[in-house]
Amino acid sequence: MEEELLDAIFAAILDGDIPGAPGAVQAALDAGLSAEKVLNEGMIAAMNRVGELYECGDYYVAEMFTSAKTLQAALGVLRPHLQQSQVQSAGTVVIGTVKGDMHDIGKNLVTMMLEGAGFTVHDLGPDVHPSRFVSAVLEHQPEIVALSALLTTTMPAMKTTIDALVAAGVRAQVKIIVGGAPVNDEYARHISADGYAPDASQAVSLARALMVN
Repeated sequence: MEEELLDAIFAAILDGDIPGAPGAVQAALDAGLSAEKVLNEGMIAAMNRVGELYECGDYYVAEMFTSAKTLQAALGVLRPHLQQSQVQSAGTVVIGTVKGDMHDIGKNLVTMMLEGAGFTVHDLGPDVHPSRFVSAVLEHQPEIVALSALLTTTMPAMKTTIDALVAAGVRAQVKIIVGGAPVNDEYARHISADGYAPDASQAVSLARALMVN
């Protein structure tokens, strides 16, 4: 019975069944499954599989985005139970699209994928001034800051943001990851970021790797 309930959650997220996923989570909770088990063995397991399918080319961005939206719907049911049971977060991330850049679809997908992997994510939105990143680091004490840029012209704002974190004396306490269409690993190194991810799936893998380093 327990396995069937977890399989239903897994399948709903994998298939992008947005209307069905919250009910599957509620059924598991009603049957006495812990919030931690539902999260780890149902939802995170499913998003890990989505990432694998994306990596091997069986899923595309559209499928990954739908699964992530399904996860968000399921989290709406689970989140209060997670808070009550004080399930350990995988880590805390502050994320935003840098100053001057209004694009947020890629950032939103990374946010959802990170939440699906058990991270606590504080999304600052698009067009984020460096001072807001500094304030968010001081407020939320994250392990990771994620910067997104979709325009070549806004890439320099990534360095400006990192410089602001240095000036505020908080750079050493966070790992900084960057991503977006014009960004690459060479640029990440050039601006002294700690890592670069070309897509949402690899952003999760990078965040996990940085949490153990």
